[in-house]
Amino acid sequence: MKPETIAAQALGWIDEQTRAITPPIHMSSTYLRDTDNQYRSGRAYARADNPAFDQAERVIAELEGGAQGALFASGMAAATAVFQSLAPGDHVLAPKVMYWSLRNWLMNFATNWGLQVELVDMTDAAAVRSALQPGKTRLVWVETPANPLWSVTDIAATAALAHQAGARLAVDSTVATPVFTRPIEHGADLVMHAGTKYLNGHSDLIAGVLVTREDDDFWKRVKTVRAQVGGTLGSFEAWLLLRGMRTLYLRVRAASAAAQRIAEHFAQHELVSAVLYPGLPGSPGHDVAARQMRGGFGGMLSIRVKGDAGSGEAAAIATAAHVTVWKRATSLGGTESLIEHRASVEGAGTPAPADLLRLSVGIEDAGDLIADLEQALRRAHA
Repeated sequence: MKPETIAAQALGWIDEQTRAITPPIHMSSTYLRDTDNQYRSGRAYARADNPAFDQAERVIAELEGGAQGALFASGMAAATAVFQSLAPGDHVLAPKVMYWSLRNWLMNFATNWGLQVELVDMTDAAAVRSALQPGKTRLVWVETPANPLWSVTDIAATAALAHQAGARLAVDSTVATPVFTRPIEHGADLVMHAGTKYLNGHSDLIAGVLVTREDDDFWKRVKTVRAQVGGTLGSFEAWLLLRGMRTLYLRVRAASAAAQRIAEHFAQHELVSAVLYPGLPGSPGHDVAARQMRGGFGGMLSIRVKGDAGSGEAAAIATAAHVTVWKRATSLGGTESLIEHRASVEGAGTPAPADLLRLSVGIEDAGDLIADLEQALRRAHA
């Protein structure tokens, strides 16, 4: 089946007992042991063996072309489980531009725990090659497009470098989604999604997902971390995630088409100094994105707002204050469009310029979104 059909029908699953086409929500936390003291059902306790996970995990693994999927309580729980599956002293590479919460965790908790974390420009193959330590680097973490500058990393080239050094490549593909990029096809060993975002797509769930290329020993360690640390998703949340994935292809394609229109409209705008979007020809990473993102460039972009005396920070914050259709809120990937002054959120050390507004484009009419941002920019400069 085509991926659109797999997602819409959730692999065509039907409850054989009731003939329901929507799965039940399994709420039990524990399962009956057989009289001979065995667990032939394969389930003992819901932290590791919840049947509510099965269908959603199979769907996302199929969409990503992986061997298995695993659900987590959040994107952070999924991402940190990968790093917690390493050993103290292991060397890892991570991008200089990446999701801020994970960056903070890496540079604080992970380093205190004993990992040797090195931040590099993942868009520069030479820098990655120079930073790799063969036999010591165990993991290379990539985010593409990378939040909030939407820089693009060549997954295939980075995978080749990582594997030559004996390291695994993990890709945060939250923004690209399997609609546009399937990292495993480009050589990645693991794919991570903040399921809160596009996979669910309705701003009513916190979830994380990992997909592995192979069911190997490292993957078993990741799943052991999930069970022992306890970063597992609830049954109802797993049901919501599966529901959200049914409309994934429709939502993501609509958001991407609208984001492309918005980016093109403001690319030469008199009140905007720059539009950061990989779908614009000539933008950094466009050629790589065009090669590995099939059918679109995603629903995320950022604009840098011009301001008086060369400083756009006040103008950017004022622009966000004047929107009426866009919502001033964090997160991304929902049906509604969000706007955020990212430097205020990330604080000291952020790579986000002070004049930058991050835009998560939803599925509203693109003309309405453009008109609202136009009037907000003009009011901010009045």
